[in-house]
Amino acid sequence: MKNTVATFKQSKLKGEKLSMLTAYDYSMARLMDSSEINGILVGDSLGMVCLGYKDTLSVTMEDMIHHTKAVSRGVKNALVVGDMPFMSYQTSTYDAVKNAGRLIQEGTAEAVKLEGGASVEEQIKAIVKAQIPVMGHIGLTPQSINIFGGFKVQGKDSSSARQIIDDAKKLEEAGAFSIVLECVPAELASRITESVSIPTIGIGAGPGCDGQILVYQDMLGMFSDLKPKFVKNYANVGEIMINAFKNYIEEVKQGVFPQTVHSFSMSEGELNKLY
Repeated sequence: MKNTVATFKQSKLKGEKLSMLTAYDYSMARLMDSSEINGILVGDSLGMVCLGYKDTLSVTMEDMIHHTKAVSRGVKNALVVGDMPFMSYQTSTYDAVKNAGRLIQEGTAEAVKLEGGASVEEQIKAIVKAQIPVMGHIGLTPQSINIFGGFKVQGKDSSSARQIIDDAKKLEEAGAFSIVLECVPAELASRITESVSIPTIGIGAGPGCDGQILVYQDMLGMFSDLKPKFVKNYANVGEIMINAFKNYIEEVKQGVFPQTVHSFSMSEGELNKLY
């Protein structure tokens, strides 16, 4: 069944947990979609795991459109959400709507995600008014790491926790169809989940959320530059890949690969014409 903004909301009402992963290219998106994942986020995390940046701040709209378009071509059933990169929506409401529209029109996403609470309430209202579904994102918002002083858990004291709760309610009032809660205490995430009618998607926010999301390179052991506490390693694909690369290199050196079965041939008569 096709996952949509509407089915996400229905899942919360039914108490059915939602699963999401990030993807950045066609082949990976196609594999994920075949696993019956509910949603795929084309995250600006691609700046770190695909492009090698130290954070997400250097990712551009062109980067996001390029990767979102590739992912969308590989998906039939998952909901595809495109991330709005740094400075694509903070500058003005007009820029927010225009860039959200580009992710939908050019990137063929089905929804967009942007970071922030009350500070982006007007942008979200305007984007939703333009008939574009919006996923919110509060708690640890990676585009704000220079303010936070790094990738740190948010909402650990009552004052900041209360602000995050207020932000969640503001996002709901603005028309967001769901909210990502990143790196907040599990107790706080549960409180937020109970206080809003839209689904919460946790990443480092405990089991009380309506769903979960992970960066696929993290959960498959393919990215070692950063190892968040909240990641569960479901397979060590990185090690498998390294071993495969080494086997290939050795077989090439030893002349074991390629063999006849991997090669093409021409008739002896045509070959003789070359001499």
